[in-house]
Amino acid sequence: MHRPPSDAPAGIVHLGLGAFFRAHGAVFIAEAMEATDGDWGIIGVSLQSPGTRDRLKAQGWAYTALELGPEGEASQVVTVLRDVLVAPEDPQAVLDAMAAPTVRIISLTVTEKGYCHEPSTGRLNADHPDIRHDISNPLPKSAPGFLVRALQARRAANLPPFTVLCCDNLPENGRVVRGVVMDLARLIDPALASWIEEKGAFPSTMVDRIVPATTPADLDRLEALTGQRDEAPVMHEPFRQWVVEDRFADGRPDLAAVGVQLVDDVTPFEHMKLRMLNGTHSSLAYLGYLAGHETIADTMADPVFARFVDRLWTEEIIPALTPPPGEDLHAYARALHDRYANPAIRHRTWQIAMDGSQKLPQRILGTIAERRAAGRQVPGLTLAVAAWMRYASGQDEAGRAIEVKDPLAPQLAALWRDDPAETVAGFLSLSQVFPPALRDDAGFAADLTEALRRLVRDGARAAADV
Repeated sequence: MHRPPSDAPAGIVHLGLGAFFRAHGAVFIAEAMEATDGDWGIIGVSLQSPGTRDRLKAQGWAYTALELGPEGEASQVVTVLRDVLVAPEDPQAVLDAMAAPTVRIISLTVTEKGYCHEPSTGRLNADHPDIRHDISNPLPKSAPGFLVRALQARRAANLPPFTVLCCDNLPENGRVVRGVVMDLARLIDPALASWIEEKGAFPSTMVDRIVPATTPADLDRLEALTGQRDEAPVMHEPFRQWVVEDRFADGRPDLAAVGVQLVDDVTPFEHMKLRMLNGTHSSLAYLGYLAGHETIADTMADPVFARFVDRLWTEEIIPALTPPPGEDLHAYARALHDRYANPAIRHRTWQIAMDGSQKLPQRILGTIAERRAAGRQVPGLTLAVAAWMRYASGQDEAGRAIEVKDPLAPQLAALWRDDPAETVAGFLSLSQVFPPALRDDAGFAADLTEALRRLVRDGARAAADV
């Protein structure tokens, strides 16, 4: 693939340059530039550590995307990156890049917790330490802080705002990000908030591609395959989907030319993916991990869990969804089943289990609340919530320690009790996780207590085999 000159201006700054974006959005944008040209090179930003920057810099910002199919592997060199900045090292350089006149889109994959919001309400958590810092300091720490301060700089320079393109798994992610940006802007400068409200663009998106973590063995295998050493490759499945609301403030790449679905309303696509893919992915991750399965493919190779996830789709999730235009939800479920079972994708249950307190409201609890409001039972998803609680306790079924990665990890571990009813009462008190409809639902508390009791007594595999 031809690489444009290194001094060609970047049109996009991406916050959170992790493996997912490099295996998904960056590939789409690179292919769109190849197909139709345009100054849409990407400046990546790491909001935490320099590791990705250091590995990519030695390679001239190029990296390999390796497709892992059931029948073989295929590699592609991606050359769309222009530079990578590390925010903690030089936050002013990040703001300068975001405020550059040539930059017209800021995209983000900073995970659910990166938006410093309350997952149960979608509102900015003004007490978050990074937000408290960003309110009074012009050099921010958080993703919302960088967005607001960069928009402030553009307004001062009489430049139009950039489009904020969220690529994280949040329902109505554009609305959520707009909300936290507006909340923070009002705390900093109400006039700035009014300008953003009038001129800003926050299209919602739906992203889909399974991207397992890269291992040292992957680096060696890729070198044997290509004859070149790449210290920063990404692994991904063949499937990919990107649905984007076509509302941009100042232009965009020709995404439709490379298969991106440009729509007026992404909401039904988001609900389909968040609940059918992400919800079942998390369910399998917690139950599979507790049962001793390292990856989703391993979990799916166990017929008990394969049947369990099929029941989740057909009996609990699909009946609560409105199909997006042109989509067959049962066909989508069959395709997900095959994708999960792909033995070439080593997607670790532990990796998917991270940050459950941030993920469950969007992925699982919304379906539970809607089904219960309609008078329906959701035993499988309730068991998945119980499995999250057991996982978050920090000990597996054999008493071994679990390295729980979650912003609320110490608080979650402290809620565990020998009595399942006490444990459930403690977890349901978490207003930042459980919506009022479930916190106040005595029937749900009873069902969750029984699911947790069965899980502790019989183990994850037996509990799922109903």
